[in-house]
Amino acid sequence: MDTNNNKEKIKVLLVDDDATIRTTYADVFRSEGFEVVEAVDGIEGLNKAMTEMPDVIFTGIIMPKMDGFAMKDALAKNVSTVNIPVLMSSHMGREEDRKKAIEMGVKEFFVAGMVTPRKVIENIRALFNTKKYHLKFDAAALDAPKLSADFHLDEFVCAKCYQQKMMELEISDVNKKEFRAQFICPDCK
Repeated sequence: MDTNNNKEKIKVLLVDDDATIRTTYADVFRSEGFEVVEAVDGIEGLNKAMTEMPDVIFTGIIMPKMDGFAMKDALAKNVSTVNIPVLMSSHMGREEDRKKAIEMGVKEFFVAGMVTPRKVIENIRALFNTKKYHLKFDAAALDAPKLSADFHLDEFVCAKCYQQKMMELEISDVNKKEFRAQFICPDCK
């Protein structure tokens, strides 16, 4: 991300064959201070992803030449683009499309018309404002032994350095107060 007036500027690659949708999102994204690069189909999107190196890609699914799924697959196979988060929008809202997108590693799947551009902006910002918390974990307290058994954790000690592991919490949705948790070694992270 580039720095602009002490504020990080997120570069978004917007890929959609519908000019109205592209213009609408591009205008809203720019009004929020994002740098926007546009592409009209998956092939152009893939090329621009490799040359522009955006922070995030927002794409539709059904497009000529290369659809959003094929573009996501090609991005995942390229070492320079594999880690760029992709958000996908569908006009049809089919459950099989949502499942396929999630299985492919798409960060967010939206149904067009059901989500405002402002909500998409919130999700993009959340990708870059992730907060993590580290908590001391007592392997013998309360339900810790049950947790250990349920997740088949042999112990809460690092196998490399024998340090007591801690719990890392990462906010996934601040509005819903949801987070992801994992056990990590404070020394080997």
